[in-house]
Amino acid sequence: MKSFEFYEPTTLAEASRLFAEEHAQLLAGGTDIIIGMKALTETPQSVVSLQKIPGLDGITTDGDSINIGAMTTVREVELSGDVQQHHTALAEGASEIGSIQIRNLATIGGNIAHASPAADTVAGLLVADAQVDIASADGERSVPIDELFTGPGQTVLTPGEIITRFRLPSPASGSHYIKHKIREVMDLAFIGVAAAINMDNGTITDARIGLAAVAPTPIRATEAEDLLKGNAPTPELLEQAGEAAAAGCSPISDLRCSAEHRREMVDVLTRRTLQYALERASA
Repeated sequence: MKSFEFYEPTTLAEASRLFAEEHAQLLAGGTDIIIGMKALTETPQSVVSLQKIPGLDGITTDGDSINIGAMTTVREVELSGDVQQHHTALAEGASEIGSIQIRNLATIGGNIAHASPAADTVAGLLVADAQVDIASADGERSVPIDELFTGPGQTVLTPGEIITRFRLPSPASGSHYIKHKIREVMDLAFIGVAAAINMDNGTITDARIGLAAVAPTPIRATEAEDLLKGNAPTPELLEQAGEAAAAGCSPISDLRCSAEHRREMVDVLTRRTLQYALERASA
């Protein structure tokens, strides 16, 4: 590990100023950056810790909305009763990250800011229609989660901008997340699929499908969503939605999985995830 300057600011303004400097990186939970620094794949000249800044962690409710601080650990998200009840897909995605030890350190803000297309929390945030609050020395702004990512490891964040909170609006009636992987635990997703459904008198009034690890960025399967809305759920409709989701993704082949297999599994897992979400929405 190369030498570096270490800062522990106590305000967002100070953290933003330090983070805006060239070759600076943020430290949240540390589960990614520390490994990278030890392996010399990450060589920051300065590291800016967020751990002493108050107000960046915790899960609160505001009416039907849930607010999750960016420094909230993944384990807290996984175990939150509010998240489990109202945004089940997000809680299930959080439970898929690493080991319990990692989830006790890793933060949801770090998981998202890393901008991996395969991040386990991102599909759940997509189907929750989450808003991402961002702060810098120049002020604050908010962007929809599906507009945050621009490519693998790339976001719309500008130098000095820090994710502070995720705001989840009114929940769906039922949601679910499925991760396709080889190892039972501590494995990256070949594919991640989340679905959220609202029902009224046997008709799907709203549908959201989030896909991870099947495109350069996490994506919504909007064509599949449109097929579902306003219709009663049938096996034929779910089959059409699965096919539309598969057609709308752009997977790659790598050492872990071929693009063809990924596309086939998007079809299968979309149908399966929708079925679970529908069962919860109808319960």
